[in-house]
Amino acid sequence: MRVGLKHNDNAAQNAHSWLMDVSHPGSVKFGKHWTQDDVLEAFRPTKETTDTVAEWLSSIIDKSRLKLTDNKAWYAFDATVAEAEALLHTEFYHVEQDERSLVHCNEYHLPKHVQQHIDYITPGVKGTMMNVESRGSKVKRGFGKPGKGKPWGGQPPKWHPTPKMPHNNTELATCDVAITPACLRALYHFDAPDPHGKVSKSNSMGIFEEGDFYAQQDLNSFFTNFTRYIPNGTHPILDSVDGGLAPVANLSDAGGESNLDFELAFPIVYPQTITLYQVDDLYYAEGGNGTTGGIFNTFLDAIDGSYCTYSAYGETGNDPVLDPTYPDPNGYMGPLQCGVYKPTNVISISYGEQEQDLPACYQKRQCNEFLKLGLMGTSIFVASGDTGVGGLRGDGSPNGCLRNGTVFSPTQPNSCPYLTNVGATKVYPGKTVYDPESAANDLAGAPYRSAYSSGGGFSNIFTTPDYQQAAVNMYFREHNPPYPYYYNGQYNNSVGLYNRNGRGIPDVAANGDNIAVYVAGRFGLSGGTSASSPIFAALINRIVEERLKIGKGPLGFINPTLYSHPYILQDIKNGSNPGCGMNGFDAVSGWDPVTGLGTPNYPKMLKLWLSLP
Repeated sequence: MRVGLKHNDNAAQNAHSWLMDVSHPGSVKFGKHWTQDDVLEAFRPTKETTDTVAEWLSSIIDKSRLKLTDNKAWYAFDATVAEAEALLHTEFYHVEQDERSLVHCNEYHLPKHVQQHIDYITPGVKGTMMNVESRGSKVKRGFGKPGKGKPWGGQPPKWHPTPKMPHNNTELATCDVAITPACLRALYHFDAPDPHGKVSKSNSMGIFEEGDFYAQQDLNSFFTNFTRYIPNGTHPILDSVDGGLAPVANLSDAGGESNLDFELAFPIVYPQTITLYQVDDLYYAEGGNGTTGGIFNTFLDAIDGSYCTYSAYGETGNDPVLDPTYPDPNGYMGPLQCGVYKPTNVISISYGEQEQDLPACYQKRQCNEFLKLGLMGTSIFVASGDTGVGGLRGDGSPNGCLRNGTVFSPTQPNSCPYLTNVGATKVYPGKTVYDPESAANDLAGAPYRSAYSSGGGFSNIFTTPDYQQAAVNMYFREHNPPYPYYYNGQYNNSVGLYNRNGRGIPDVAANGDNIAVYVAGRFGLSGGTSASSPIFAALINRIVEERLKIGKGPLGFINPTLYSHPYILQDIKNGSNPGCGMNGFDAVSGWDPVTGLGTPNYPKMLKLWLSLP
């Protein structure tokens, strides 16, 4: 059994302010990021909580059997059914689910003086999986639809061959056909890195992958054709999480998501390194045993050991139904990895789901973890999604939208206010890298792919954060969208289509269409906000490198700086993100829920962040 303790009221009330103190450029504490010990001390339950709960537990369970975790977040102990029932004044049952036994109760009762100190008990009304047994043969690795960690669109980015490959690696005349590293340099005004430059060993760029795997042969082909300054054989540093392995041995098994991420990031950051967080063994990464709902928990466990035992919003540790259980008889037989890797200064994530796919408490607990990572100096970038204001087909409705397929469906984890969401732009046919970009929007029936548009909208779970409020207010005041709306996420009780006071998505944007890639030995084009996130994150990683050279530190959570200095971005004023049978929102002057504040202007970004403490 595990009893999750409520974190102290001081942390609950002040965590947002603590993050703003170290993140806002106007703060005297800007850049003074916390250590992990600082975070543990600030968020741990009070002594009153731990003592009160221990006294109550010891009325049934001998104190010698109680274990309080190092971060004081929960008590763990073994109990007989009779002891558990006496402790909680309930009756436990077990049911078979997916060849596992789910132990649960319909309700449980706590003494009044204890209730204020306890967040969650397991097994309880949600249950705990017991007696895990072998569940069949391993799933073969392939290019199929991944399981619980889904690249945007529910599958790897759409790849297709291109009728024309650029004649050389510096050609800019065909950027409306294929986006190469040279096109990105022209769009965002930065130079190719010095391949012989001295770089910090502590500034590797992090990239998250799950159920999708890169091929070294494809990276080599890309380097040979587009970035001769990067030697063949260059590859990411593997931080394997719970059995995650890469690269693939067979070229035909290469993954479109992984190849896209590395073929975009390496040309921007090399000779800086890239750290690959390859998460979960193949059985779970491809949806084994029905674990297709949860996402990011085992990754967050691995980069912050306290997350394994952190209690918040009714969730403690990994969810017994949504998340993998290790050791896994079908794959990784080691224990769940907790705190085995240090988070990099910058992490890019091109995976996600819809808000409606996961319990709000699950998402809120993860959001708290993103806040903690920001406190410790890590910048998190997440692709905003590829279905505009809608969701994935069949995800709750035929078009993936809410309330009979009409209400706009926000994306997850994008709704969390403590990470940076990246939408997608495009160089349209006939345009050049010297023309303003437009929001990425490919209509259904376009060659080689289904409809795709840059994900954006407003959260139904999280309210508009203070750092974003002025920009959102201006958007509504000057560009009010023509749709009815609702407040506080209550769409079922209204005719509204979006949440008027929700966290706005995205924050920024970068190119995300017709990206030149090699996949499975073939040259072609790819896209999605999956491309936009590593582009923006890689540029921030370069800026962190320049700050380190002059004795300054990482940037951590960058949104307060972005929203207070929007001039460092190139405003996108054209395009929309249709979904749910609607046109979606329009890209307009200033912030909008299509391309955020705009695309990078590297010289302006660099100048500003080098001037800050």
